[in-house]
Amino acid sequence: MTSRTPRDSRLRIVRPRHLAAARKAVASRTTRRASRPPEGTPAPAELARLARFFLADAVRLARWSDTPDGHAVLDADDAGRAATALDLTPRQVRAAWDAARLAGLVELHAGTVRPGWRLRAWDRDDSAVLRGWVALFDAWPLVHPAPAGTAPAVSGEIVEAVPQLLSVLQLSGTMPLPLLLDLLDQRVTELRTERCEVPYGPGPLAPEPAAAEPAAPVPATDPDALPELLSWALRGLAAVGALRLSADGAALTPLGSWAVWVKLEQICVAAQSPAGNIEQAAGAMLLGCARLTPGQARAEYRAWLAARPVGSAVTDLLGAARGEDALLRALAFEALRVVGAPAETAVRAAVDEPGLRPYALMWLAEHEGADPDDVPSVLTREESTWLWVDTAAAVADHGETELLVRHLESAVQGTVPALLDEVRSVGHPRTVQVLVAIAAAHPDPALAKAVRRAAFQVHTGGS
Repeated sequence: MTSRTPRDSRLRIVRPRHLAAARKAVASRTTRRASRPPEGTPAPAELARLARFFLADAVRLARWSDTPDGHAVLDADDAGRAATALDLTPRQVRAAWDAARLAGLVELHAGTVRPGWRLRAWDRDDSAVLRGWVALFDAWPLVHPAPAGTAPAVSGEIVEAVPQLLSVLQLSGTMPLPLLLDLLDQRVTELRTERCEVPYGPGPLAPEPAAAEPAAPVPATDPDALPELLSWALRGLAAVGALRLSADGAALTPLGSWAVWVKLEQICVAAQSPAGNIEQAAGAMLLGCARLTPGQARAEYRAWLAARPVGSAVTDLLGAARGEDALLRALAFEALRVVGAPAETAVRAAVDEPGLRPYALMWLAEHEGADPDDVPSVLTREESTWLWVDTAAAVADHGETELLVRHLESAVQGTVPALLDEVRSVGHPRTVQVLVAIAAAHPDPALAKAVRRAAFQVHTGGS
């Protein structure tokens, strides 16, 4: 509470909750209930432990390659040295090398190999570990190539049919191979029928192109080859740790079941989003997520990110953050927290931009493992004040007067006069509008008068 004398108005010193204040500005009571993984799914920490165990050889090889002996192309000599150093067979070295590259543990730069961002975060970031394993899961056809002589179109049909097989396995548990073969045959037939559908009904007829080259026919999937193709798919999924094969058939591993749920959840999140957020540009997506709880918003961010390359997604999010809407700035960096380590380089570059600097510094502090309660301390007094004004602008644009008045409590200054003096000096472009909005909203006439006077001084350039 504040007194009626501005000079004696004490402000409670509390931990700034800038994003929380911005989010409350547009909070809605109608939010979607977050989906949960299937019953029996291990906790994320346990899933990450399983992924670390499965990729242990790949991690060891990736760390071995971060030496003068490492090379971009693992030739026979390199594989031999790695096998000796890591006590692996040359075949295991090759498999570990492929897994390391596909999981983002190593990256190739100008002919040399360097540790990937996931390797740097491997021991401390469970989400980075799980994203690395999912990247390997998505690349199973590269880990285990199709049988020799298989036409690319045919192997593509099998890859396209696999998600339905995995969904059925998640519901049914272990399934015998004959049932899986029948299901694969049905799904491949459906896919070919869908591609060959011709729309019926009235419509303009397109002129026949002159001298058109006949399209290359898609080779039909030989029914006799389906058992071999099914075996290829199952062995490929088992090679990345998603399936467990036995004499009775095939079953998903805990990691495989979780990955199938993640993929389905991304589809469901997009389908349930009132604004179709997964198809929206970054700014519209962020505004669409502003009314959700933090957990639900993170699910939306993950679905949106999964639908586009990570580099362009980070660029789009930072572009939204550079706009005039302060709420988008806060939400963009919340979405970048979901991106994680792949956004680090771009966020470090954003530190040099005054409008993004406070957000970028706090993002980097969190990314580097700082305690959440200590994150605000990475900002200088001036940066904290700038961020306070920016958050106040978000509340003024999207919130209610009560929230704006309560936002005074999050200031780092101990008194209202000290706050006004520092707000005038930080040079935020929305300072005048923020002060005018606070003066109009505050019930204390004396304090409102002091705030209006400060707004006038900023507007006229006075002191």
